[in-house]
Amino acid sequence: MKKSKLKIFFVMLVSIFLIMPIAACNHDRMQTVKVAEVTHSIFYTPFYVAIEKGYFEDEGLNIKLTLTPGGDKVMTALLSNGADIGLVGSETSIYVAAQGARDPVINFAQLTQTDGTFLVSREKIDDFSWDDLKGKTFLGQRKGGMPQMVGEYVLKKHGIDPHKDLHLIQNIDVANITSAFASGTGEFVQLFEPQASIFEKEGRGYILASFGEESGRVPYTTFMAKESYIKENPKAIEKFTRAIYKAQQWVEKNNAKEIAKVIEPQFSDTNLEIIEKVVERYKKQQSFAANPLLDEEEWNNLQDIMEEAGELPARVEYGKLVNEEIAKKIME
Repeated sequence: MKKSKLKIFFVMLVSIFLIMPIAACNHDRMQTVKVAEVTHSIFYTPFYVAIEKGYFEDEGLNIKLTLTPGGDKVMTALLSNGADIGLVGSETSIYVAAQGARDPVINFAQLTQTDGTFLVSREKIDDFSWDDLKGKTFLGQRKGGMPQMVGEYVLKKHGIDPHKDLHLIQNIDVANITSAFASGTGEFVQLFEPQASIFEKEGRGYILASFGEESGRVPYTTFMAKESYIKENPKAIEKFTRAIYKAQQWVEKNNAKEIAKVIEPQFSDTNLEIIEKVVERYKKQQSFAANPLLDEEEWNNLQDIMEEAGELPARVEYGKLVNEEIAKKIME
């Protein structure tokens, strides 16, 4: 009996030593890609689906994800080689180009195609009109960022001058906007999910309108990298884009409940019911891009919004900061 157990132990030990080199070999073949995301949000659902369902691993990529709050910080990480790929608003690539960067940051895969914020009021309004905002205190987003620019664009579209018709607050850090509204600042606020839905569930706020539905399609959040990195790592960029496209297709085909279950590990502090509700809301307004292609119409719409907000340094031709060939190749 003892000899039998010893034999089994010996076989198991040999098996382990045989498996270890194979595992090590597979690990060595994995290429690490450093990704800096501007925020960690349900708004980026297809990206987390790609992570949770192992689509990057299937492509031989090991994603090292770092939260890098602020578009300027993501750009700094890219330009200093602290990150290989950035997930951030496309406007940041225009700002960098305007500063005369020799190695421009190129948009190569789109993730979201609408604004992701919502207009939330402190009091319930049954028959809402945008005119209800006039003369009120509005807690907006950071100046120069896409949420703020889209917010102003939509307000002007409805005949409201945000700097004349509102008591506009823009000096609160993005991370503190939610807590500022919760503590009593402002009668209206521009919020991302899930904060908007959480406030509504708790009876502390009411969603009145979607800035994403009001502003139309824009390359709101894209994956981008330095031109030199794309040239030096074409296979990695293609693999990365393929994983994203696969996730985008999966999100398109599945319902909010199934999607919420997949990304739940990414949002352990958020109730699954809220995750599902947020995913459903973003799917309904088609915020998640169905494919990674950033088209020229969206690019021009982005610049129109930036110009309207007085934040566009100069118009940039579509082909200078957008690489459409990678997405097209993957989609074929």
